[in-house]
This record gives sequence, structure tokens and C-alpha cells, in this order.
Amino acid sequence: PEQQAKWLERAANGNIVGTYAQTELGHGTFVRGIETRADYDPHTKEFVLNSPTLNSFKFWPGGMGLTCNYAVVIAQLFTQGKCHGVQTFIVQLRDEDTHLPLPGVSVGEIGPKLGMNGVNQGFLGFKDLRIPRENMLMKNAQVLEDGTFVKAPISVLTYGTMVYVRVHIVTDSANYLAQAATIATRYSAVRKQSPINPGDPEPQIIDHVTQQNKIFPQIAKSIIFTMSGKFLLEMYKQVMKDVDEGHFEGLADLHALSCCLKAIVTNESSLGIDVCRLSCGGHGYLQCSGFPTIYGFNTAAETYEGEHVILLLQTARFLMKAVKNPDLSPTVAYLKNYPDRQTLGVWQNSIGGDD
Repeated sequence: PEQQAKWLERAANGNIVGTYAQTELGHGTFVRGIETRADYDPHTKEFVLNSPTLNSFKFWPGGMGLTCNYAVVIAQLFTQGKCHGVQTFIVQLRDEDTHLPLPGVSVGEIGPKLGMNGVNQGFLGFKDLRIPRENMLMKNAQVLEDGTFVKAPISVLTYGTMVYVRVHIVTDSANYLAQAATIATRYSAVRKQSPINPGDPEPQIIDHVTQQNKIFPQIAKSIIFTMSGKFLLEMYKQVMKDVDEGHFEGLADLHALSCCLKAIVTNESSLGIDVCRLSCGGHGYLQCSGFPTIYGFNTAAETYEGEHVILLLQTARFLMKAVKNPDLSPTVAYLKNYPDRQTLGVWQNSIGGDD
């Protein structure tokens, strides 16, 4: 609460313009491999931040290139000669008056991208930058004045921010697909071409079954994904409420479901957006069609906040653990419908016969 009182009002007033600096040039999905260091100095009660290698430079944080003057930085915590894994620190990057980088901070923009070019993504490196002990976010894990490390009640609490972002990515991605489907539907209602029967006038192209087969599934998916996103957000709110009351049972299900939906919805939406683009013929290739911008925003979400193949593997791992557990959690309770779930047999690389 003390830290919230110190920082949140200034952020709400615009004195602090912040970003989230986790991904590095050399590490993204493998968070435990992050190289940025925060060494605690008990004599000055400060953390000393360093980027020991080129690979350890933060890379991709939104707004960091030009706009942000603060960042929440993920770094490996070292205190009393031991590494205590990744922790979170609020770090000032630029002077609040001149906006120039502070001594010990290397920061800039990474350059043009496939999409999202209105977002000035940046890089960030540290050289012996000192920050007060109080700048480590300590709702969960803590470092006492003498350097003693106090662990979080459970380690997964540190991933709450990423799960929260994944929840919103699902609804955002559903919206991108809905936008693309709307553009394709409107275009198909206006464009007329190719008589269905000889001698007939040219119909709206949406009357062609092949066009319907392209567009209608995308409309359906956008609705289902939107509903799933709303369900996931309500689940997140309930689980976080339970966590605040000391109940952590729902975290595993929330993490697994957010992994699964984030991966599937972003990937399926990217495929669907491109189907909608193709359904508009050459006109869909124009920048003014909106498809390039929509696709650029959505396909980025397949990678950031968890690369989609890795998230599918995490989902598979969760399901493999669940199927061996006699007490199934709510999100996988459907597995009870399979009486042989304890002895599912060996996959024979076939979907036919008795395999």
C-alpha cells in the first residue's frame, strides 16, 4: 500500500509515463533466463542495476523508445551472495523535466516493424544505475534493509501481470477478427460480380457460397472468442479476489486457460483476418482496406506476452498432469466423461480405427 500511495497517483496524473520491461534481446519466453541484474547494496540500501551483456538489453517495451520516463523492470535479484530469481523494480529512465536519459541508462527506439509502428518500442540497458530499496515492488517477495530476502507466499504470484495482459489480449484479438469480418462482409454486400446463372445480373458476391464459406466462419469465431474473453476476464477477477483473501487454488486453472485461449485466439484470428483480406480480392491488399493494419496488430499478439507454440505446450503439460489427477479442477472436469482417462493408451499417429 505504501508503494501504491507513492507511485499510482503520479502515474494517474501523467507525471510518470511508464512501460513494462521484461523481454530482452536474448530472452523472451524463457523468463528465468533473463540476464539483467539487480544487486542489493546493504550499506546504501540501494539496488545496483546492470546489463552485463548485449543480450541482456531490454528489447520491445512499448513506448520506451521515445515516450516513457519510468519502467517496471524485471531483473535477477542478487542479495547476500545469492540469486533469488526474477523480481520487479520501478526504475526512472529519463529526467522528468528535460526528458534526457539518466546517467547509467541507455535507451532508444528499435526501428520500423511489420506493424504497430505508432508504438515506439525501445531498447534499454543499465550501467551501475542505483535505485532505492523501496523501488522493488514488494507486495509479494521482499528484501529487508539488511539484505534478507523474504520469498513470496507462492512463486506464481509474480506472473500476475502477464496473466492479466493475456486475458485482455484474447478480447482484443477477437475484436481485430470482428473488424476484419465486418470489412469483408460490407465489401461483399457492395461488390457485384460473376452471374450465378447465365443471363442473370451480376449478384452481390456475398451470394456466392464460396464467399460465404470464407466470411461466415470468421464472424462466428469472432463472437465465440469475444464470449470466451469475457468469461476469462470474470474468472481473472474472481481468482484475484480469492488470492487477496489467501486462497490460491484457482491460479493454476487461470494460468492454463489464459495460456490456451491467448495462443488459440491470436493464431486463429490472424488466419481469419487473412481469409477476410483474400475474400476482398485485390482491394483487400490496399493499405486503405484496413487489413494490413489489423493484421499487423493481431499477429504481433501471437508472439508478445508468450509465444503461441510455447503456450500450447504449457497447456498440454497442464492437461497431462490433470488427466492423472483423480480430483479434477473445474476447467478440466469434462475429462470425467472419459472413464478410461487413467489408461488412455499410446498414440499411434492415427485418428482412425481403434487407435
